[in-house]
Amino acid sequence: MYGNAYIDPNEKANSILAGEDPARLVEFEARITRGEKIEPRDWMPKEYRKQLVRMIEQHAHSEIIGALPEGTWITRAPGFRRKLALMAKVQDEVGHAQLLYSAAETLGKSREAMINDLITGKSKYSNVFNYPAYTWADACIIAWLIDAGAIINQVANAKGSYGPYCRALDRICTEESFHLKYGHDNVVTLATGTKTQRDMVQAALTRWWPPIMHFFGPSDKISQHTETLMKWKVKMATNDDMRQQFLNMYVPKIWDLGLTVPDPELKKNELTGKWEYTEPDWDEFKRVINGDGPCNAERLAVRRMAEERGRWVREALLKKGAEYVLPYA
Repeated sequence: MYGNAYIDPNEKANSILAGEDPARLVEFEARITRGEKIEPRDWMPKEYRKQLVRMIEQHAHSEIIGALPEGTWITRAPGFRRKLALMAKVQDEVGHAQLLYSAAETLGKSREAMINDLITGKSKYSNVFNYPAYTWADACIIAWLIDAGAIINQVANAKGSYGPYCRALDRICTEESFHLKYGHDNVVTLATGTKTQRDMVQAALTRWWPPIMHFFGPSDKISQHTETLMKWKVKMATNDDMRQQFLNMYVPKIWDLGLTVPDPELKKNELTGKWEYTEPDWDEFKRVINGDGPCNAERLAVRRMAEERGRWVREALLKKGAEYVLPYA
């Protein structure tokens, strides 16, 4: 659902290839240029492994945490059919996390270590899920526009260089296409409904627009890693390019529904073909992603509670003397 890893823009990119075997590095990059997939037992640069672990792990965390704001609306969704649909969607998101944790494990980090880094706050997840879903319309905007942004990111990264991640994304994107249709149907229903419904969905869009603009990550102007990550096909598009693609695809759809995008500066430059918009508040982005958002503590408390309550099950399933086995693919 939400696969755009947060990379601290203050982290230095210098000397990331220090100590690597030059011949192996040349062959590695040649394989990527030829369009080959890198598999778990293949040689890879340390930085390639590090960034992939971070990206896939954060994606998995975002699927788990992303199920929380929508999950709270299952019992309050209007009508039995929408309850069933939302329940299925939340179940899918948790399943996506399982696929992604397995993909990340192929790089050598155990699932237990990833979960521990999540609940201790060491590992990040998408900042967009640290905001509350006050109304049913909030859940609808999440299901439509947040999933739309996620699909743009994931369709691009499914063409990347690491085999296990690409294969996981192929399946995830198929399921996300149904989620997108579900969210769009909900928003259309509200936007073409009563005045109360239209006001509710407009208020939700206004609340969620800043986090949506944050969703694709910091501006390329302050990114230290973009060039190398794209060369290695860890990332297949820059943050700003994905943001432009999202605006190009969904702003006209928003306007067609009679909704207002809460940015007076938003317009398409006819000369460049690019959207112009108010620069997102990157200080807020960093504050929220680093733990000081409206729902950070609540989201992690839920995951911490689930981890503690499920501990006895994991311990009961473990055989005495069992050792962690690295997944193959």
